[in-house]
Parts: sequence; structure tokens; C-alpha cells
Amino acid sequence: MTSRTSIKEQIQRVREQAIVTAVNRLLATKGYDAMTVDEVAAEAGMAKASLYKLFTSKEELAGAAMVGVLDRALAFVDGLRGEAAQAAETGTPIRPLDQLKAVTCWAMQTQLEGQMPSLPAQNSNLSASLQSNDAYMDRLISLSNRLSIWITEAQISGQLQPTLPAELVLYTLFARACDPVVALLKESGQYTHTQIIDWVSSTTFGGLAVPGQTSQQP
Repeated sequence: MTSRTSIKEQIQRVREQAIVTAVNRLLATKGYDAMTVDEVAAEAGMAKASLYKLFTSKEELAGAAMVGVLDRALAFVDGLRGEAAQAAETGTPIRPLDQLKAVTCWAMQTQLEGQMPSLPAQNSNLSASLQSNDAYMDRLISLSNRLSIWITEAQISGQLQPTLPAELVLYTLFARACDPVVALLKESGQYTHTQIIDWVSSTTFGGLAVPGQTSQQP
């Protein structure tokens, strides 16, 4: 009985992963509003009725995709933290600003690879669904806390402007994960992923002005 249950659970996990993979791809390429449950079922290779046994709504599908990307983000951040701890032990500490840059570049690379879900900023049903999704909220808070530590350290050490609210910096970094500039530059077909990431990262952390130039008031 236990063996049969285990096999059944494994099959269900495989199906769930296939669905989440399909949702992630459709959200990245079409966006939430244009994505349909029929398309998800077709992409995942299963009947719509079977899909609804695992996920009861379009909002729940989006939530599962976001949980997945947050898991990957947390794994990346925790990897950076581990590297930083090892570097500190050898007397070559890694700057918190460089950690933030690495996370930002990872987010843009994920978007360029078509693995970053694109969700509408204004959708009351989706927003309510995500806020009631404990798995999503727990991971979002965990990621925010980890990044906020680096932001605070970077501001205290003078690597980031100390007068800026930490929330503003955090939201700016989150915005890079779904930055339309990244998508537009990719769609133009004129630039490599490396160029796009370098340019957007440079303007995010350094601005558009020539380094060393001060603004002149009229």
C-alpha cells in the first residue's frame, strides 16, 4: 500500500512540475492576461480536467510559478552567502554591493532565458490570491530580508546612497526581474545577453550620467 501511494505521489509531483513549467514558459512569453488554462493544459500534455484536479484556478497556477522562481532566487542568494562566508574566512570579503549586483544580473539572465514569469501589476484577483498564498509570501519575505541585509550593509559602508529608503532600493532591484527594457533590447535582436545585462546593471547602480559629472542647476 505504501509503495503504491509513493508511486502515486511521484506521478502527481511529475504532473505538477510539468504544469508549473508550462505556466512559467507561458507567463514569460505571453504574460498573465493572455495566458489561458487551455494553453497550460496543452503545453503540459494533459487534459484540462486533469489540470483542475491539481490547480483550481488561473491565479493558483501563477502562484505556483512564482513560488518556483522564488525558490530558485533563494537558492542563488544562499549560494552567494555561502561564497561570501568562505571569502571572509580567507580575508577577501565580498562587498554587499557586489552581492546585490550579482542577484540583479541573475534576475535579468533568468528573464532573458524566458524563465521569469511576467505578472500584471494591477490585478485584484491575482493580488489577493498571491497574498493568501503562504508558500509565496514566506519565500517573498525571506528573499526580501536577505536582500535588505545587503542593502543596509551597502548603505552603512557608503557603497549605496545612505539617504535613499531601503525599500526604494529593494523595489528597484525587484523591478529588474521584469524590466521591459531588458525585453525590448532582447526583441531588437541587436545585442547579446551579456551586453544587455551589463548595460542595464550599469544604469541601475551607476545611473545614466557620465561618472564624475555633477548636475548643474539652471
